[in-house]
Amino acid sequence: MKGCIIKNREISIRKIFDGIKNADKYHWLITDMECYPMDAQIAKTLDKDYCWITGKELLTLLQKEEFQWIWGVFSAFPIELELAEILNYNLPYADGYEEFWKNPVSIQHPLAKLEIVAWDGSIIIVIAEENEMIKTVMKANVDAIDLECYNME
Repeated sequence: MKGCIIKNREISIRKIFDGIKNADKYHWLITDMECYPMDAQIAKTLDKDYCWITGKELLTLLQKEEFQWIWGVFSAFPIELELAEILNYNLPYADGYEEFWKNPVSIQHPLAKLEIVAWDGSIIIVIAEENEMIKTVMKANVDAIDLECYNME
């Protein structure tokens, strides 16, 4: 498991998803959301305690409008998992979650394969089971820092 942190107010969730291969091959649980889309349909989709969405639907939503995410946790799950099974566990959250800043890094939800976190509107954290996925994100984002190294500073 590996993670990275990107501290840059100009980075967007959409840009992160653009660099993640196979994002459409997962189902996504979006939780702890604070965001400001102008599009009424997107706002309605995200105005819940959580949003359960296919990867294809999520990518379409992100391409439709670029908007600010203050808080939010995007957790990727294998498509064969049912939402009921996922909801047997606590919902991931960003605001107040202290484990981001502790090593070894880990994904909050035990069944998730990848976690992308919008943290306070200025940081994006990406944690994945597959180290190659993090290497790809880091190559595409000059401001990305290995999360475990960051946590040791």
